[in-house]
Amino acid sequence: MIIVNSPGKEATTFAPLLHAKWNGFTPTDLVFPTFLFIVGNSMSFSMPKYEVLANKIFFTKVIKRTLIIFLLGYLMYWFPFFDNEGLKPLSDTRIFGVLQRIALCYCFASIILRFWKTKGALIFSAIALISYQILLLAFGDLSLAGNAVLKLDAFLIGPNHMYHGNGIAFDPEGLLSTLPAIVNIIAGYIAGSYLQKSGQNLKTIGRMILIGGLLIVLALAWDACFPINKKLWSSSFVLLTIGLDLIIISALVYIIDISKKTNWTPFFEILGKNPLFIYLLSELLVTTLYLTKIKGVPAYNWIADNVFVSYLGGYLGSLGFAISIMLSCWLAGYFLNKNKIYIRI
Repeated sequence: MIIVNSPGKEATTFAPLLHAKWNGFTPTDLVFPTFLFIVGNSMSFSMPKYEVLANKIFFTKVIKRTLIIFLLGYLMYWFPFFDNEGLKPLSDTRIFGVLQRIALCYCFASIILRFWKTKGALIFSAIALISYQILLLAFGDLSLAGNAVLKLDAFLIGPNHMYHGNGIAFDPEGLLSTLPAIVNIIAGYIAGSYLQKSGQNLKTIGRMILIGGLLIVLALAWDACFPINKKLWSSSFVLLTIGLDLIIISALVYIIDISKKTNWTPFFEILGKNPLFIYLLSELLVTTLYLTKIKGVPAYNWIADNVFVSYLGGYLGSLGFAISIMLSCWLAGYFLNKNKIYIRI
């Protein structure tokens, strides 16, 4: 995600590192839903501990974590908080976003799984995915300018609080499209629970690969009437990403846990031990580089052009700059891990 979010030049970025413009799918489109899948997978370890808690304590823990993650995402968009005129106005700050979606999906998924258990969560997932398509078609169309996600956000929070990177006020992490995204977390939870109960063996991962393949087939079939679309978080997109994640986690279990091939994993473990901190650091670093000037040019652009693009060319230079941002954040994670500092919420 860091590499995707910090290209030296978007115009010379390799296609797999770009999101699909609207309908369609690229490897980059898999990153965020996988974040949600991983959240659900992590919940499969923590939720059993919550079962013995009273409802009041459970809701206190869940809501506290939800609010903190949501607030961190909001503050990230408000940063650097001040401009030439003083405190930046909240009236123009984006409300929804990546961390905000993670927070909301975590909150709703936790409640659903606690009170409806796995069977109820599966029923909810089916209803949510079908209902989402009905809602989009009943209150708009599937275009960028006419979809119901945009209309609801514009009504509730107004265009000034929405993302404008698509040329108009439209938030790819809008409130309505959070409904199907909850299913990605539920799927991660069920996959994690199944792995723990059935054991990390060939039979278990074989079944998961089979289910993943079936979901991909269903997603491609559903694409005919509800296109795979990350920005709308379409129901076919949910099935596709869950299917791919089931296959990926199965492959990782086979390589790491069954085959014991772990020489390559320490680099990634650094990122995995402080993921929230490293993600926030990457966003704040990029923002700071944009705000800092070198010869009248944002440091972000000056470094990308004069250090990377000028020597490596457009595409390799853009990739090299993005990797340098990622490695800078990795070094911060390495320092934290070396000193056994783990920032959790």
